[in-house]
Amino acid sequence: MTLNTHPDAHPDDPHYISRAGWLRAAVLGANDGIVSIGSLLIGVAAVTATPEPVLVAGVAGLVAGAMSMAAGEYVSVSSQADIEHADIRRESRALHADPEIELEELIRIYEARGLAPDTARLVAVELTEHDALGAHLRDELGLSEVHSANPTLAAAASGVTFTVAGLVPLLGAALAPEGQIIPAVLVMTLIALAALGVIGAKAGGAPLRRAVIRVLVWGVAAMAITALVSRLFGVAA
Repeated sequence: MTLNTHPDAHPDDPHYISRAGWLRAAVLGANDGIVSIGSLLIGVAAVTATPEPVLVAGVAGLVAGAMSMAAGEYVSVSSQADIEHADIRRESRALHADPEIELEELIRIYEARGLAPDTARLVAVELTEHDALGAHLRDELGLSEVHSANPTLAAAASGVTFTVAGLVPLLGAALAPEGQIIPAVLVMTLIALAALGVIGAKAGGAPLRRAVIRVLVWGVAAMAITALVSRLFGVAA
């Protein structure tokens, strides 16, 4: 979807919301890579002292997880894009079939946002003359270039970050001394989660402490539950 561009007072320092599409997918992929691979490694190590099964499970989980994340992001974001395109086609047909009704609808939207009736009509008429479809997509449906779905970008961001982040706990398991896989993976996973919290917070302009605590708490919980299930059932969870 392409809407008209607009002047930017600080083009070299865009708003954080412009990063929302790829940042969400990247943080999701990285967090899932760290937590799922770390949990998998700890789960397997909890029931076997032999490093080979742990490493094999980690590599298999890394490959399968990256492909699953990329495919899942592509499919889900494609569904969102399909919805957006359907609404765009529907709005385009309505503008051709009932332009006056659509104009009145736009006027009511601006009045509801606080414009005086005369001002709302003036704004609606001028925007309709300039780009009627763009005005309705933006102000009626809330669609814009910033928020439009990009399946390929989301899939790439999620798959790549899952792989890179998942390699951290896997590296910890590969370099761990004999009998120390669980503590090594735990330390590497916690370091990776803390780093992810910092990077995500800075990229999104969010509070640093809250972001770090959030990823650490959920990551530790996931690993603890996985290890517990493995101990209870005597199999890799």
